Amino acid sequence: MKICIACGMPMLEKSDFAGEDTKKDYCIHCTRPDGSMQSFEEKKAGMIHFIIKTQGFDYKAATKIAESNMKRLPAWKDCFNTEV
Repeated sequence: MKICIACGMPMLEKSDFAGEDTKKDYCIHCTRPDGSMQSFEEKKAGMIHFIIKTQGFDYKAATKIAESNMKRLPAWKDCFNTEV
């Protein structure tokens, strides 16, 4: 079983993969219409919206939760390592 590198979703079925391509490391929910993976900013905005919609948090709290989750995902963890 693969885990999406961009959102952490388990990809169990072929239909879970971007373009139904099981060689890809990201899921259908993290895919742009052209088949490429969403950018950091696109994914962050999507996660914030999802958290607000499904869990009822306000924007500030949802942003904090989204960033906390994204820091642990392979696709984005380097985006947070900018401290010098």
